[in-house]
Amino acid sequence: MLKDRVAIAGIGQTEFAKGHPESELTLACRAIVAALDDAGIPAREVDGLSSFTMEPNREVEVARNIGTGDVTFFSQIGYGGGAGCGTVLHAAMAVATGQCRVAVAWRARKRADKASRMWAQSPRVLTDDFQWSRPWGLLRPVDEIAMIARRYFEEFGATREQLANVALAFRKHANNNPAAMMHGRPLTLEQYLEARWISEPLCLYDNCLETDGALAVVLVAADRAPDLPHRPVYVHAGAQGFSADNYHMMINYFGPDPLEGPSYAAARQLWRGADFGPADVKVAQIYDAFSPLIPLSLEGYGFCERGEGLAFTEGGALEAPNGRLPTNTGGGGMSEAYVHGFNLIVEGVRQLRGTSTNQVPDADTCFITSGEGVPTSALLLRN
Repeated sequence: MLKDRVAIAGIGQTEFAKGHPESELTLACRAIVAALDDAGIPAREVDGLSSFTMEPNREVEVARNIGTGDVTFFSQIGYGGGAGCGTVLHAAMAVATGQCRVAVAWRARKRADKASRMWAQSPRVLTDDFQWSRPWGLLRPVDEIAMIARRYFEEFGATREQLANVALAFRKHANNNPAAMMHGRPLTLEQYLEARWISEPLCLYDNCLETDGALAVVLVAADRAPDLPHRPVYVHAGAQGFSADNYHMMINYFGPDPLEGPSYAAARQLWRGADFGPADVKVAQIYDAFSPLIPLSLEGYGFCERGEGLAFTEGGALEAPNGRLPTNTGGGGMSEAYVHGFNLIVEGVRQLRGTSTNQVPDADTCFITSGEGVPTSALLLRN
């Protein structure tokens, strides 16, 4: 088990935009160099690299451009949005087991070009799981999650006003975060309820942004971290997971329980390796490609009972600084930027350093997830 044997010593990111002129390789290298500068570690010391299988740039290209020394560990994690925490987990395990000494995990992404989106790249003949959904109208991830949201509404009597709590909290956080794409653009309940449908019952504000940008973190052994410039943030526990009933990704409608996603499998592993539980978490960063993923994750990871996820959000529960569980305090994928959830990891580190633009008092534990609905991953960070 990890149990604080590895620390995140550096964080870095580029500016977020819709239509970056730079390549994904350039963005990745900029974010990694910024993270190394933040950690006070020269690039030549980097000997571990961890990224997404969807990352368009190979490790050798990144290593050559930032000027690493010999690389003795490299790893890539699949399943898109489910990979973010997994990249950090693999890097941390590599440092903890001596496979490398300084590891970097990152994500760089450009989404301004509509042709880059996965549903615009499907071949005429589908041979994977999409053959069971796309020919019948489930063309985009939002369509797939809309089906789950409808089931949730019908089964538990949830309302759009409750779902709005998610979007409103995250937009509030973004309005305090100058780096957020939605900074300076307030959102009201009336605006939410009057917004156009994207895939009913999900409206415009239930969806993540389309963002160009990159983020990175640097990991080192715990005994080295106190000698570096910033307060250490320790990787306390991590997990990956999907269950035997989640073979069809986000279209698992015919399983025994379509509302029980991969988070349940990841949660069992995550809490098994931790010294604390959900009640001890001070701040959360929960993957929010779509707003219904928040209640599903709250339930899957044990913050509330089955069917109580949207009720949990009431009364400003997700809002910083003093909500029941301040969540996505940088604005998340829905209001800060959507870079496959990697910005949630960086914001989690800021909270534990005490430097967030929506700082939670006495934040010393942080819970972070990657995508619900796909094989996923999660982290627990602590001071």
